[in-house]
Amino acid sequence: MSSSDGKTRDLVSTIPGAGWDFSLSRHPYHMIERPFGPHYCVYNRRQMACCFDKIDTVDGYWWLRQKAAVLNTGEFPLQFKGPDAERLLDKLFTKDITKVRPGRCGYGLACYEDGGLLVDGILLRLEPDLFWYAQADGDFYSWARAHAVGMDVEISDPKVFVSQVQGPNSLKILEAACADGMPEPFGYFALASVNLGGQQVVITRTGYTNELGWEFYTEPQHDADALWRHLSAAGEAFGMQLFGLDSMHIRRIEAGILNAGSDFDHTTTPYDAGLGRFIDEDKGDFIGKLALKNATREPRLSGLLCEAEPHIGGEIRIDGNPAGRVTAGAISPYLQSGIGIALMDASGLAAGTPVTIRCIDGELHAGKLAELPLYDKQAEIPRGKRVDIPDRKV
Repeated sequence: MSSSDGKTRDLVSTIPGAGWDFSLSRHPYHMIERPFGPHYCVYNRRQMACCFDKIDTVDGYWWLRQKAAVLNTGEFPLQFKGPDAERLLDKLFTKDITKVRPGRCGYGLACYEDGGLLVDGILLRLEPDLFWYAQADGDFYSWARAHAVGMDVEISDPKVFVSQVQGPNSLKILEAACADGMPEPFGYFALASVNLGGQQVVITRTGYTNELGWEFYTEPQHDADALWRHLSAAGEAFGMQLFGLDSMHIRRIEAGILNAGSDFDHTTTPYDAGLGRFIDEDKGDFIGKLALKNATREPRLSGLLCEAEPHIGGEIRIDGNPAGRVTAGAISPYLQSGIGIALMDASGLAAGTPVTIRCIDGELHAGKLAELPLYDKQAEIPRGKRVDIPDRKV
C-alpha cells in the first residue's frame, strides 16, 4: 500500500553496501545526479529520480516552463527486428503501425483481449524492419514474446536508456550541440541520428511534458560521460538544469498526459481513458479489437481543479455521493490551483461539474471536473506553434 498523502513515501537512495539491488539498473547519468542528492522510484526495474535534496521541485517546474530541464527517465526501450517485426507490432498495438514510416515515431497502446490497457509508449521506426518501443512501466516483454510465436522477429533488450531535454530553449540547445546543425526536417514525433560531440546518437522530437522538447537515447557503445559533458556545455548558455519526476509530474497533469498503471490500467479501456483516437478500428486484427468494438465510447477520465491538492486515491463525490477517485494530484504553480486527474465511475460527465475531492490534508474540498489538457488544448507548445514563456508566479 502506498500513501500518496503528501506526508510519507518510500523511495530508493544510494547507500554504502552490497546486495539485493540485483534486478535494478542505474541510468548512465547516475553519477551526474548523485551530487544533488537524488531519491529514486523504481520504474521498469530502473531507477528514475523523483526529487533531489539540492533541487527544489517548484524551481524545476519553472526551469521546464521558462528555460530547459533534463530528466533521465526509466523508460525501457525494447528492440523488434526482423521481417515480421511490423506484423507483430501491428497485432500488439491498437494503432495502424504500418503507417509509421522509417525516421518517424508513433504512440503505441497495447491492450489485453478484453480491451483493458496493458501499457503505452513511444514506438521508433529506425529502419523498415527495426523498431524500438520505449515503453512505460509494465510487463510487455513477455507479452510480446508470447505473441511472436511462429513469426520471424527477434525481441531483445538493446540496453538503451532515455533522457529528455524539455522546455522553450530545448531546440536551441539541440542546435548548439549538433555538429552538423539541426536535423531537417525535425517536426513533432520525428526521429533522427545526429553527431553530438563526435558520437552518433538517436534523438526524437518527443517528451512527457507537452513542452517543446526532444529525447536522446544512450546506447552501450556511447561514452556517456563525454556525451553529458558535451550536452551540458551546449545547454549552459540556455539555463539547462537537471530536474526530477516530481517537477515533471505537475506539468504532465496540466497537459493531460497519462501515467500507465495509475491513470489507466487493465480495468480501463482506451475509451475510458480518453484515448479512443489511438484506436484504428478499421485496420486488421489486433489484440482486444472485438472487445473494443463493443466498448462504451464515452471517457470516464477527467481533469480536476480544486482549492487544495487532491490526494492520489482520494474519493470524489457529486452531491455527497461517491462518484470516482483521484489518480493524480498536485499544486500547479502556473494555474495557482490544485490540479488532478480523476477516474469517474460513470462516463459522460461534463467539464465544470461541481465535485468535492479528498485532498492531502484528509478533508473534502470543493472542486470541479475540467477538460484535459487544462490549457494549450491544441498542444501548440510542443509543436513550436506557441512560444510565449509564462512569468513565474509567487
